[in-house]
Amino acid sequence: MRLRAFLLLAAFLPLCWLGMQAVHELGHVLGGVLSGGTITRVVLHPLTISRTDVDPNPMPLFEIWTGPIMGVLSPLLFWILVRRMKLAWEFLLKFFAGFCLVANGAYLGCGSFYSIGDAGELLRHGCPIWGLWLFGGLTIPLGFSLWHGEGVHFGLGRTPQPISSRIIVGCYCLLILMIGAEFLWSPSG
Repeated sequence: MRLRAFLLLAAFLPLCWLGMQAVHELGHVLGGVLSGGTITRVVLHPLTISRTDVDPNPMPLFEIWTGPIMGVLSPLLFWILVRRMKLAWEFLLKFFAGFCLVANGAYLGCGSFYSIGDAGELLRHGCPIWGLWLFGGLTIPLGFSLWHGEGVHFGLGRTPQPISSRIIVGCYCLLILMIGAEFLWSPSG
């Protein structure tokens, strides 16, 4: 049982990281296009931190905020829609939604102390620091609440549930596809 838990987490956690970056950058792309900007580059490479370059960027605050906002809302809404279907892998979507909430919230909240990445850009364009803290203060606890009690689905805890081989293989296939696509189509930096 523990081996299956390890195998699932070894594929699913990196998949969550890469998926979170993809959804986050999709938000930046959408924000850049909707604000009349020109997307000059999207970096989604497995060996680097993702980035979207917009130039010109007529509404930088709008474009920058759409990354983390879409980065939390789209996985959350997708999970809410899918959970009614009672699919065997619904717990993966719930975990992914929680992961995106925690990662994006920590990225802006903690990034505000060091002015890095989107947090630094938001601050440089006049966003008050409390806005970043508020975003993190709302999203991180919500992400943790989605994770609460989910360990059993990953074969962890006092009463772990069995993990389907199909779910494990599916996660590895998705991870390989995502890494392959990012190596093929994205610049490395």
